[in-house]
Amino acid sequence: MVSPRNPFFSPSTLPYGLPAFAEIEDEHYGPAFERGMAEHLAEIEAIAGDPEPPTFENTIEALERSGALLERVATVFFNQASSDTTPAIQEIQKEVTPKLAAHSDAVRLNPALFARIKAVEAAGEEQRWLLDRYLTDFVRAGAELGPADQERLREINERLSALGTDFQQRLLSDTNARAVEVDDAAELTGLPEDAVRALADTARERGLQEGRHLITLVLPTAQPVLAQLESRSLRERVHTASTGRGADNAGLIREMAVLRRERARLLGYANHAEYVLADQTAGTTAAVTEMLNRLVPAAVANAGKEQADLEALAGHAVQPWDWAFYAERVRRERFDVDGALLRPYFELNTVLEKGVFHAATRLYGITFTERPDLRAHHPDARVFEVFEEDGTPLGLFVGDYHARASKRGGAWMNSLVKQSALEGTRPVVVNNLNIVKGDPTLLTFDEVNTMFHEFGHALHGLFSDVRYPRFSGTAVPRDFVEYPSQVNEMWATHPEILANYARHHETGEPMPQELVDRMLEAEKFNQGFATVEYLAATLLDWAWHTTYAGEDPEEFERTALKEAGVDLPAIPPRYRSGYFAHIWAGGYSAGYYSYIWSEVLDADTVEWFGENGGLRRENGDRFRRELLSKGGSVDAMAAFREFRGGEPEITPLLARRGLL
Repeated sequence: MVSPRNPFFSPSTLPYGLPAFAEIEDEHYGPAFERGMAEHLAEIEAIAGDPEPPTFENTIEALERSGALLERVATVFFNQASSDTTPAIQEIQKEVTPKLAAHSDAVRLNPALFARIKAVEAAGEEQRWLLDRYLTDFVRAGAELGPADQERLREINERLSALGTDFQQRLLSDTNARAVEVDDAAELTGLPEDAVRALADTARERGLQEGRHLITLVLPTAQPVLAQLESRSLRERVHTASTGRGADNAGLIREMAVLRRERARLLGYANHAEYVLADQTAGTTAAVTEMLNRLVPAAVANAGKEQADLEALAGHAVQPWDWAFYAERVRRERFDVDGALLRPYFELNTVLEKGVFHAATRLYGITFTERPDLRAHHPDARVFEVFEEDGTPLGLFVGDYHARASKRGGAWMNSLVKQSALEGTRPVVVNNLNIVKGDPTLLTFDEVNTMFHEFGHALHGLFSDVRYPRFSGTAVPRDFVEYPSQVNEMWATHPEILANYARHHETGEPMPQELVDRMLEAEKFNQGFATVEYLAATLLDWAWHTTYAGEDPEEFERTALKEAGVDLPAIPPRYRSGYFAHIWAGGYSAGYYSYIWSEVLDADTVEWFGENGGLRRENGDRFRRELLSKGGSVDAMAAFREFRGGEPEITPLLARRGLL
């Protein structure tokens, strides 16, 4: 018999419905998932079998209210599975993800429910849009297929769900196993003292002998330490460890790509990319292909010039493990900027409170109060209550910034509670990063930029002002979701904001203006490399989901990069297939193009802010009102056009990337 004390069985009584993390144990998840799915299916059957004629209220709104228990447990569980997993959590994840896929199919392939949705009439713009989204969701889930095809679709979805979980767990294990152990501290010459201490602390936490140092791996191919390590042999070891991850995922990748293609064809599409793009702002694979083909030649040419400069300095051919090191030397010589000299000005808490939060206060009027009385999912995570300018409570923000062995790589935002006027809920959002903890914790400027980026996602969730949960926060097309977060990056280098947070962690002195100027100028450097490594990953994703037909994965990757014109030996893709978590376990399959597609909107919006006075409340209020607050309740591109006054222009992006 299931214990009635399971904290998921009733809504949390904590502020904003924050999950009761102090009460949640691993053994609560399984029973909560089982009851949650059962309750949801019972609600679905009641809606589908309602003897009353279908109305918006008794069908669509009823669907929006259904599944509350399942939503509570799933949001908490998958946040923990990503940010602080355990062997028990991993076993539950393997068991429950196929069940959840089958549960989703049971809802969307219910013929009586689909017939009822089709019979609903909606009144008002938001109701009509929601009804349209439900019809689209059900059709794309296979509601119009015949019984045999639906049965095959169920099999494919369950299998893909299991494979994605397997990929994620294997990658985490392999990433931890391939951390590079350093016996001789002399090999770490070039790293700042605080970074060396952090590597020693990491080794100690992982149970290594005193005197050892451990370089853990971040998710992308390029590892931050490569910019400073003077030991070429150690740089090569780190790079080899990074690119060697996921070698045993080849079978999983092959099967996932083939199954995705089969599913797309069942649903009437030529390939998985065509299926994905049909419900994105890009609309067609041709539109994405045209944009990518336009960017590649100029990016490769820029990278070639950069490589020539690096090799002139190095005196030898630059290998992938050399690029960042010599790029940093060129940066120092050309712009007189040393990354090691910048880090003391970027202390994590100062960046957060006097940078990220301060920018949001200046632009939107919101304020933040830490709530140490509220417990998050991990001791490292901090909870802040967010208020409107007049003191009205807005929601909760949870910041979980430190790397650990139980946390997947990368940076991301989660919602623990969605804003919804229908349900009377206010948002609880989480930012996760992977910054090595130090004493103090000092950041690279890339990590600073990532903090601003992820907080852009958080603002999208916090500012949500919609009636229906289906539209809450970041529930927008995948190739639009990165747009608000990329816009928020602009404030990291805004003079007023930068001056407020870029202060020496020991003296409190602001970063000298001459250093600021050189840093900002240096940010334009190495854009060829940055663009090529991104495009290589994007085109790899694109190839997997447009042309793959079962070939050997390693050979397919080589051929795809060569045919796309981005097979530069010195610039590997940002992610190789074996550790490309975005597309195999992160919801970005045939969607990694979204970052640069969204960057077109972002760069154009930065131009708008510049034209209208920059960091002004009027600008923030308009951006919030016309874009951030809307969530998915309106057509995304229609909202952009309304905000910008016309179609997006690609020229600002080309200028930013040095591609004109």
